[in-house]
Amino acid sequence: MFKILSSTRRAALGGAIGFAAAVLFGSTAPAMAQDAKTVKLGFAPWSDAEFVTKLAAKLIKEKLGQDVELVQTDVAPLYQGVSRGDIDAMMMAWLPATHADYFAKVKDKVETLGTVYDGAKLGWVVPTYVPEAEISSIEDLKKPDVQKKLSGTIQGIDPGAGLTRLSHQAVKDYDLGEYKLQISSEAGMLTTVDRAMRSEKWFVATSWSPHWMFGKYKLRYLTDPKESLGQAEHVDILASKKFREENPKAAEFLSRMKVPLNDLEAAMFTAQETSYEAAIEKYIKDHPDQVKAWVGEQS
Repeated sequence: MFKILSSTRRAALGGAIGFAAAVLFGSTAPAMAQDAKTVKLGFAPWSDAEFVTKLAAKLIKEKLGQDVELVQTDVAPLYQGVSRGDIDAMMMAWLPATHADYFAKVKDKVETLGTVYDGAKLGWVVPTYVPEAEISSIEDLKKPDVQKKLSGTIQGIDPGAGLTRLSHQAVKDYDLGEYKLQISSEAGMLTTVDRAMRSEKWFVATSWSPHWMFGKYKLRYLTDPKESLGQAEHVDILASKKFREENPKAAEFLSRMKVPLNDLEAAMFTAQETSYEAAIEKYIKDHPDQVKAWVGEQS
C-alpha cells in the first residue's frame, strides 16, 4: 500500500523540499509498536539510494514495527531537510569528496550513524566496443577524431549532483573546453546510453558504482590520472540530531546496516528487471543472517 502525502503535508517539510513526494511504506506492524514514531527517510532518485532506502524502510516497518515515510527529493534539499529535522535520516552521503560541499554546511547539525557501503566510485564510462587504443583515459578525449566520434558531448546527470560538480572540474582540468557536459538526470543519461548501445554508437557518460547499468551493459571506466573525479568513497547514513533519542531502535538498526557492494549491484539489477519491491523481498530471503545482524536478532 502506498500513500502520497498531500501538498499541505509536503509543504510542512519546508520550502526547499516542497515538491518532494513522500510515500508511506505499508505493511501490518506489530501491535506493541502502534504508537512508535513514524520514521522519515529521504533519498534522491538514484537507483542505489532507492534500493537501500526502501530495503531499510521495509525492515523498519516489519521488524521494528514503525511506520516509514519515504521522501524523495534532490540532493541539496535532502541535506537541508536532515539538518533541520524535517527528514530523520538519509542513506546516501557520498564522502569524503562527492558530497563534501553539502556535508560541510550541515556537519554540526547531523549525526553520522554508519557506513552503508564502501568502495563507491565516480567516473566517466565508455562502451567496451570502443577500442582502448582509441580511448583509455579522460586525456584521450582531446584527440580530434575522438571528439568528432563523441559529437563533443559528455552525457551527464542531475545539475545538483556531486558527480556533476566534479565533472565540470574534470572538463577544466583536462582542458576539454570543446566538449559540452550535457546536464540531464540519471534517467536521461540511461536513455542515451541505451540508445547508443543498441546501435554501437560511441559515447562517454558520467556514471558511478554501484549501479545496475554495469549488469546490463558492457562498460568500462576511463582512467582519471588527475583524480578530478576523486577516489573510492564510502556512503554514509546521516541522521538529524534528535533522531537517535526519538527513535533509538531505528537508529541502532541503521547503524548496523551495511550492504556489500557486489550484493547491492546484483540487487539493483534485479530491481530493474522486476521491481524494487520484488528485489527487496528476494534480498531479504537470500540474506537472512545479514538481516538478523542488522535488526539485532540472534542467528
